Amino acid sequence: MKQSRKGFEFLEHASDIYVAAYGETLEEAFENAAKAMFEAMTELQLVEPKMEVEVSAEGGDPQELLYNWLEALLVKYEVEGLLFSRFKVDKIVEREDALRLRASAFGEPLDLGRHPSKVEIKAVTYHMMEVKKEDGWVELRVLFDI
Repeated sequence: MKQSRKGFEFLEHASDIYVAAYGETLEEAFENAAKAMFEAMTELQLVEPKMEVEVSAEGGDPQELLYNWLEALLVKYEVEGLLFSRFKVDKIVEREDALRLRASAFGEPLDLGRHPSKVEIKAVTYHMMEVKKEDGWVELRVLFDI
């Protein structure tokens, strides 16, 4: 894991979307994982942060929290037709044997005239999911089923 890495990158996978997201904190890495998911679906720079939506998630461990965070965002896209380009995860806290996060997602409704469709993400998966923390650096890996 190189400390110079920022943001996210797409990794090679034969049939799905596999990403690595990085951050100096778990919160920053979660933000970058969400950016990667939406970049896989459309051109992120074309999504304007016109509205703010609150999102919360909970999980028994970091992997479950990551899954639930990304799934909550994917549901906002699928059910409400919202695309997001910026994320602000408040501090991830541990309460009563669960990790919880509250976050804001900034974006706008999907407009097929302005937002080109890349791939359809069907689901977030646990397959090949990793959460690595070392020396003030976090790397997440997540596979999206397309």
